[in-house]
Amino acid sequence: MNKKQKKKRNRILVALGIFVIMEVLEIAGVFDSLPYGLWVEFVAFLIPYLIAGYDVLAKAWHGITHRQPFDENLLMAIATIGAFALVFFPESEPHMAEGAAVILFYQVGSLFESYAVGKTRKSISDMMDIAPDYANVLNESGEIEQVDPFEVAVGSEVVVKAGERIPLDGVVVSGRSQIDTSALTGESVPRVVEEGAEVASGCVNMTGMLTIRTSSTAENSTVQRILELVENASEKKSRSETFISRFARIYTPVVVGVALLMAIVCPLFLGYSWTQGVSSALIFLVVSCPCALVISVPLSFFGGIGAASRKGILVKGSTYLEALSKVDTIAFDKTGTLTSGTFGVVAVHAHGGVEKDLLLSYAAHAESYSNHPIALSVVDSYSGVIDRDKIENVEEISGEGVSARIDSHEVLVGNDKLMAENGQLYHDCKLVGTILHVAVDGEYLGHIIIADMMKDDAKQAIDNLHAAGVKRTVMLTGDRKEVAEAVARELGVDEVRAQLMPQDKVDAVESLLEANEGTSHNVAFVGDGINDAPVLMRADVGIAMGGMGSDAAIEAADIVLMDDKPSNIARAIRIARKTLRIVRQNIVFALAVKVVIMILALPMIGIANMWLAVFGDVGVSVLAILNAMRCLSVKE
Repeated sequence: MNKKQKKKRNRILVALGIFVIMEVLEIAGVFDSLPYGLWVEFVAFLIPYLIAGYDVLAKAWHGITHRQPFDENLLMAIATIGAFALVFFPESEPHMAEGAAVILFYQVGSLFESYAVGKTRKSISDMMDIAPDYANVLNESGEIEQVDPFEVAVGSEVVVKAGERIPLDGVVVSGRSQIDTSALTGESVPRVVEEGAEVASGCVNMTGMLTIRTSSTAENSTVQRILELVENASEKKSRSETFISRFARIYTPVVVGVALLMAIVCPLFLGYSWTQGVSSALIFLVVSCPCALVISVPLSFFGGIGAASRKGILVKGSTYLEALSKVDTIAFDKTGTLTSGTFGVVAVHAHGGVEKDLLLSYAAHAESYSNHPIALSVVDSYSGVIDRDKIENVEEISGEGVSARIDSHEVLVGNDKLMAENGQLYHDCKLVGTILHVAVDGEYLGHIIIADMMKDDAKQAIDNLHAAGVKRTVMLTGDRKEVAEAVARELGVDEVRAQLMPQDKVDAVESLLEANEGTSHNVAFVGDGINDAPVLMRADVGIAMGGMGSDAAIEAADIVLMDDKPSNIARAIRIARKTLRIVRQNIVFALAVKVVIMILALPMIGIANMWLAVFGDVGVSVLAILNAMRCLSVKE
């Protein structure tokens, strides 16, 4: 508890102690034996009432004087003051104890609400407490200087010791270590980084010392983007939240009006006593307080956003969480979303009894001087050591491949065109990808297939989405049709639309939206590139890859996956659906209980008393808040 909460708790405990003493005296009949006993009892119960509830009365008065009277404080003030005021009706039973009890339990519920909201905020803020306080910068003389991360320029070298947070995004220039990325991505397994690896700010360096060359300023760093997204999330209210806010503004004056009518009409026209009419109106006011809805619904969404954040899923507002819960169609970009966006060797087919390692060795040596992504992927796949002393006469042939003299052998590595131009026989391959044929001294050794590597969890992501009830998965890509169809078949994607320009992707999403028109279902799009930004904005829900995704895509998206794992989409949908399920449970439960007690409070029924009204307000609020806090956890 914070200082303010502790102060309120102590005040409630003092008031409760006095109330219990007065209640014991009342039950023992002490007040009845005293002169003016009723008025002594009035003052006795007024003491704990004012200790516990003076701030409620102050807020109600503030609302009245500032022309915003209709809130739960006004309902509590009218109901409890009315309970004490019944002492002025000689034929009525005194309700001072109930009046004091109502304000006490209301304050207990209010304290519990404050604690629950604070706990939810703390769980998120603890998780988001990832902004480093300092950076160890290497100055020109090679000494370490500790400065504010916001003062570090791009291209500076910073030293991160074991146990410290990485202050800025950058590339490792020296050192090897394990880093904990759980605060950013929700991934519990540490990642090994060494020279040349990209690292994000906010991650914790666990073992060795790293020297990192910064690639962004603190304002544009990963950690700062995350903090901004979480801070702005509360500004985007869901339809359910805005409905509750509008409902409370209309509901409160209606309730006050109905209670007033009940207090006047029942005695004047229906033959009930003034005591019965006023008592029923007071019970009606207490039970009608909308705290359960006003607090639990936003708390549910806040909890859902917090649960998603801890899994590396950043939701920019509850409106998007609500929209995500209704998604039944998901369209994906291919490169960088379902695939890693980096080339790799997927197959090596050697011919005529040639060893695969020998085939790769010739190809890697020939490609070792090239910076082309395909050449780099061949070199990376070769496990041996490249001896550059053996390489001579390297010639890159644009659009075809490379020729070189390696260890006195004439080597050709390239596509069909290169082979044909050199009169070299070759074998075709049915696998989809870029095919590099390798020939040595006029003899065909075989070929290597290079392709965009699929993400490890891409197939699992599609399977999980189908299991979660997503009816249609669609791949939208600018890649060749045969490549896209091969990827879709392997992953289990339902539909493919290939060779699309950015505008074509927008048109494709619009056609999916039209197919869902008239239904309650939504369309989501998942992408990572600058060219995906228009589509992300057009879809009902835009989901961007936050680790390697472009700033434009992250800005345009409604939801950001910080670990770039498509398998987190199904997890996000489960969180969204659970949150909306809990919101609906709270709305139905709160309204049902309140309506029943309101009906029982009518003079013609007269079953409900003030204690039942207290349960209808405070009890329902506490139960709704406990239910809302379930949003903080999601079963895998």
